[in-house]
Amino acid sequence: MRVLDAKGVYFQELNRTVKDILKSGESEIYLKNVEGQRYIGDGLRGNYKIVIEGTPGNDMAAYMDGPEITVKGNAQDAMANTMNSGRIIVHGSAGDTTGYAMRGGEIYIRGNVGYRVGIHMKEYSEKKPVIVIGGRAGDFLGEYMAGGMIILLGLNVQDNKDIVGNFCGTGMHGGAMYIRGHVEPYKLGKEVRPVEADDNDMSLIRGYVEKFSQYFGFDPDSIMSQRFTKLYAYNKRPYGNLYAY
Repeated sequence: MRVLDAKGVYFQELNRTVKDILKSGESEIYLKNVEGQRYIGDGLRGNYKIVIEGTPGNDMAAYMDGPEITVKGNAQDAMANTMNSGRIIVHGSAGDTTGYAMRGGEIYIRGNVGYRVGIHMKEYSEKKPVIVIGGRAGDFLGEYMAGGMIILLGLNVQDNKDIVGNFCGTGMHGGAMYIRGHVEPYKLGKEVRPVEADDNDMSLIRGYVEKFSQYFGFDPDSIMSQRFTKLYAYNKRPYGNLYAY
């Protein structure tokens, strides 16, 4: 594994160096002292692994297709923007618009996420993107979601705190969200319906919960002991009447 010290390195230089190293034949890179440099891993395609020590800046892993990125800290906004495939493992929290227009791959976040996570998330061909969030999510989770899956676990959230913000699923017209526990109806967009996850849903969720637990040291059985609420879109064209005559 090649080790790079990113302290004080301008983001363009850092990203150019990372790509040059991977082109030279190295497949694993460890980045130390990352301090908000943007666009790390953007557009990378291949079987690479990048470990980041610190806090990567906006748009990490945008358009990424295949690599695995592990963040030993928090991640800023717009992580995995239009990501096509690969895996991201964040040991802290992530910011707003995580997974924007994501169309493949998996994201595992130990902590919380900001607003509009999974916005415009979609399925593309055989690709079905998945975001697993260990903590809580801000407003507009899954906004305009067209495909894929979001799993929200609400671990270590205080009893007086809701694990999901307001306007959850607003404009949603595909895919599914699974919220561990109960969701108050007033928090939901008018385009989604809540139902109790059935046995098939729980079996599907378990596979991702087991991966999450392996990455972050949780007990999957304890997580799965609580039932999940499934949110699904009941109208595939919620705004069709605004444009079709």
